[in-house]
Amino acid sequence: MKRYHTHRTIILITFAACIAGASTGCQTSPITTPQPVSVNSSNVSNVTNANTNVANSNSAASTARNANLPVTMPVIDAMFSDETFAQAAQSEARLTEEEVGKIRDAARNSVLQMNGEQSEDENRSTRSATDTTKKEIEKLVGAEKAAEFITLVQTRWAGDTSELSTSQPNSVPSDTRIVVNSPAYRMDLFKDGKLVKSYKVGIGYPEFPLPTGLRHAKEIIFNPTWTPPDEPWVKGKFEPGKKVEAGSKLNPLGPIKIPIGYPSLIHGGKDPSRLGNFASHGCVGLTNPMVQDIAVEIASIGGAALSTAEVKEFAKKKDETKNVKLPTPVPVELRYETIVVEDGKVHVFRDVYERGTNTEENLRKVLAAFDVSFDQLPEAEKSKLRDAILRMAVDAQGNIVTGNENSDAANNNSGKVTKNIKGVKEIVVDVAALRGKGYPAPVALVQK
Repeated sequence: MKRYHTHRTIILITFAACIAGASTGCQTSPITTPQPVSVNSSNVSNVTNANTNVANSNSAASTARNANLPVTMPVIDAMFSDETFAQAAQSEARLTEEEVGKIRDAARNSVLQMNGEQSEDENRSTRSATDTTKKEIEKLVGAEKAAEFITLVQTRWAGDTSELSTSQPNSVPSDTRIVVNSPAYRMDLFKDGKLVKSYKVGIGYPEFPLPTGLRHAKEIIFNPTWTPPDEPWVKGKFEPGKKVEAGSKLNPLGPIKIPIGYPSLIHGGKDPSRLGNFASHGCVGLTNPMVQDIAVEIASIGGAALSTAEVKEFAKKKDETKNVKLPTPVPVELRYETIVVEDGKVHVFRDVYERGTNTEENLRKVLAAFDVSFDQLPEAEKSKLRDAILRMAVDAQGNIVTGNENSDAANNNSGKVTKNIKGVKEIVVDVAALRGKGYPAPVALVQK
């Protein structure tokens, strides 16, 4: 098996094609103070300490949850497009105005140096770009401030984590929401805790990974326009800064885009061959019929009157952009689960974003969530499971996912993206003790 490779910070997460518009900042759940029986210094102290403990616990849990979100120079560059981010970097990461400027310039220069070509044969690494970015930020502002800054970026990228349903592995929502699991290339629509429809999707390239966390769809935009950024991957295809009109065949967003929080979208425009594969610069990709289908579903959930006939009518008027606001925002939960129990079977997916999730420790946690002990399984099942996580603990190109940062790929600076996975994407193992347990199988699966 190939050794895991790394390279310099060349992940051009060009969010411009998938830009959602406004930044989703960190939202802290309000803490309710109990009604005191009497007001005295002891009660006030007890209440204050209790609230502080809850706040610290929530903060620690949020930090731990976001710790594996990849932060690269292009991610940072995208963050600076939000006017409030520079100020937050000063106040929350204790950076000076000069230090913020250095980081901004470094991120911009990193993006501008990329050639943006695409190839399906290039070895790429999400993790290596994250490692290199960390080192570059440390050189600019020191290790302590760099750590605080990266945590700030991760928190902003993750968005609101107070309503996540993933307290346990493979959790089934009890409410109404959309769940996207990137390694499974799957998007599920839940209504009142029941899975009613599933979609096979395309996800962001390894260099353009989908984030994780809870987002909200607040509007549906029909026939969106798109303004190409002044970045390398655009040149030769579009004129930077010149708007691509609604309905244009050159518009990569397709007939509908649904912002789900900075900087991602659910959008159309994808060929069916890209479903179940890498397909976008950090977005959930669908074919045009599929995005029209999910738009009707999201509108219904969000309290907007929108029929299939109206969606088809919008499609006929390709040059007219139409925004449909949702009275009630629809939760969209982005997950990264490479080990999923489904009706007595353990599905182990490729660790395509190199987060080191296919381990025996993680496997044990997943099984324990369904009251199954790995140690008590038959030896044949344990052997198959160990083999599955070992074989799937590789990136898109088949390179072993490790923490190694030193390899001969570290100087690769071509800026190309990985378009396809080499080899098997998934291994399924039957486990008798899990019979009837697990996350639901796809329902009414939409595949094109």
